Amino acid sequence: MTMTKARSYAAQSAASLLAPLAIDRREPGATDVEIEILFCGVCHSDLHTARNEWHNTVYPCVPGHEIVGRVTRVGDRVTKYKVGDLTAVGCMVDSCRTCAHCQAGLEQYCLAFPTFTYNGNDRFLGGPTFGGYSTSIVVDEAFVLRVPAGLDLAATAPLLCAGITTYSPLRHWKVGPNQKVGIVGLGGLGHMAVKFARTFGAHVVLFTTSPGKVADGLRLGAHEVVISKDADAMSRHANSFDFILDAVSAQHDLNAYLNLVKLDGTLTLVGAPEHPLPVSAFNVILPRRNFAGSAIGGIAETQEMLDFCAQHQIVSDIELIPIQKINEAWDRMLKQDVKYRFVIDMASLKAG
Repeated sequence: MTMTKARSYAAQSAASLLAPLAIDRREPGATDVEIEILFCGVCHSDLHTARNEWHNTVYPCVPGHEIVGRVTRVGDRVTKYKVGDLTAVGCMVDSCRTCAHCQAGLEQYCLAFPTFTYNGNDRFLGGPTFGGYSTSIVVDEAFVLRVPAGLDLAATAPLLCAGITTYSPLRHWKVGPNQKVGIVGLGGLGHMAVKFARTFGAHVVLFTTSPGKVADGLRLGAHEVVISKDADAMSRHANSFDFILDAVSAQHDLNAYLNLVKLDGTLTLVGAPEHPLPVSAFNVILPRRNFAGSAIGGIAETQEMLDFCAQHQIVSDIELIPIQKINEAWDRMLKQDVKYRFVIDMASLKAG
């Protein structure tokens, strides 16, 4: 197979800093789209994976699955995109496409496992797939999204993971008017969840451990902000929520939030802590509460989310950085020192 070189930043081991690396990209096949990457969001999953915290990383690892770019070449059977189109790529670049889940538009739950944008199994070149901390990417058109007009491109990038990861469960559990909805954590995912839940018409309560985030939570759309370390404030909300979305990736007490869910309500986890979180059996048995999880969204739903964001002018709150500051950004992300998503300006990588 003919290949081209792309510039990237990669981790060579769990302990190494990200550093420049030339990587191979395949020449576009008949249904492929080649995309010049303009912006790439920085997700907590990037750090988890590069540092092998989920114990499945193949090195070298080029992170990045919140990609916005411009089409530079297309295969001769591509029908959806043309050179110059503004496009996006999220967490997946392929799936089996034939199982019941894929046929239902739920490629993220592919029974043969989806091909993730990075640290997946590259069925064309072998080895791991390489993500968006790079100058270009080649993806089958079936897994490319169209960026609607009118959205800030840099602030759109995090929608491809942080956006769809929160949009999908809120839609699946039919969050809307006359519902009380809790959002746990005001980070990259949580700040998007607040925006979506408010736009869907719910009464939104944000839970945070940081008093300094109260004003921001209200600005982003929460009706109330509760400091989760305040036991009295938490107890006032006992047994009252229709739905809670937990977007925290650090170790925390799930039972404190399960206690707030009413009969037949649901707590859905989208954060991915490194270690298992204990759940008391009686916190789900006695009040007949539901404890669930959710992962991103399918391609059709992700496009729906992008279109919804364009209609309502919803994007992420971001801090734009050059690629050369990515290691510093990761350190700051661990300290929650970003409001609320870093995005890499990939022009910095092209410039060397």
